[in-house]
Amino acid sequence: MKTYTITPNIERIQADIEKLATFVDPEKPGWTRRPFTPWYFQGREWLKNQMLAIGMEVEVDSASNLIGRIQGTNPQLPPIIIGSHTDTVTGGGRFDGIIGVIGGLEIARMLKELGITLRHSLEIVDFTAEEPSEFGISTIGSRGMVDNLSEEMLIRRDPSGLALREGILMAGGKPDEINSYARRRGDVALYLEMHIEQGPVLEQTKNKLGVVTGIVGIHRYRVIVDGKPNHAGTTPMNMRFDAFTGAAQIALELESLCQKEYREPIVGTVGKLNVEPNASNVIPGKVIFDLEVRSLDTAILEQIIKEFKKKSTNIADYRGLTVHFDCLSKSEPILVAPEIQNVLEAACKETGSTILMPSGAGHDANQLAKITPIGMIFVPSKDGRSHCPEEWTSYNDVALGIEAIARALLSFDQLNELVV
Repeated sequence: MKTYTITPNIERIQADIEKLATFVDPEKPGWTRRPFTPWYFQGREWLKNQMLAIGMEVEVDSASNLIGRIQGTNPQLPPIIIGSHTDTVTGGGRFDGIIGVIGGLEIARMLKELGITLRHSLEIVDFTAEEPSEFGISTIGSRGMVDNLSEEMLIRRDPSGLALREGILMAGGKPDEINSYARRRGDVALYLEMHIEQGPVLEQTKNKLGVVTGIVGIHRYRVIVDGKPNHAGTTPMNMRFDAFTGAAQIALELESLCQKEYREPIVGTVGKLNVEPNASNVIPGKVIFDLEVRSLDTAILEQIIKEFKKKSTNIADYRGLTVHFDCLSKSEPILVAPEIQNVLEAACKETGSTILMPSGAGHDANQLAKITPIGMIFVPSKDGRSHCPEEWTSYNDVALGIEAIARALLSFDQLNELVV
């Protein structure tokens, strides 16, 4: 294989990241760009124009993913996808997901500048709504691409009453055609993603690149605790049916279960809570909260949820409350194939100091793994911070990650068979 000098343009990468960071909600903290908002659509319009300027073919698919494509020399080969997302959590930063999309854009530019045409077609994808959305669902676009977006999910509504189906339509998708145009096994040769680590390991071990060995599965549930609202001043403590104190005890049970020792680590979080009627002088009558559990072992995830439901029901019965559970979404753990890891590790070691490591966060790669081999690399996060305004990765480290993915892409493109 011919060798090339691959040098990402750091100034261009920085300018792209900083430009995308201008499309944010001015009324929210940090760099907030939630999906299905004006700022999200503005950012996508800018990104689409960058793809067109390179000479890419650009489309929005049925699940509203933005896709830029460069045709390969062999039309019989399925495409290689490089992707991530440009939506953020509320109060998020400038790098999570974004560097994966900007990295793909930079690789497309480098290929054009070096006069390289791959055998495989290359697709750069900005997946819609990777972060947990107001609909209670994450990885919306990548789910849609692989036909893992159910009708039950499409009819879910956000707090404003907007149905997910309507949101996808607003973003240029065609929700009624998701099943017909979804990618199937064999339609994609390989999916690659570069991402910030969102943790402290690379920084603390003084490594520049991490080859991901596996991605945790994430099970998310909505828990509804019903009690009886009543006057906070006139109702004795032993005559209350307080939904909040019951919910608090239930949440602590999740923490207790996840602090036990298992064959694989597990984490559990209650991160969203609504109290009704939410008044200081009224005993809460209803509490709705969302929880998630994460692990590389599906059996442990199922065990935790089973025990949690049993303990929650016992608490509710004891307190005279009722509790209901609504499964919002499940993504199963993904193990990256050794053959993919080996190519990525070789490419990374040519670029910078490298270690192998699991991912404790979910990604669009979780969904793409249903139809194709996947590979991921991490670059360092300063102080391990993410999902906050302090999120930071040096532009030099971003460029190293882009170089490593580009090297891996060229190696993968020469393989006769990528399906493992």
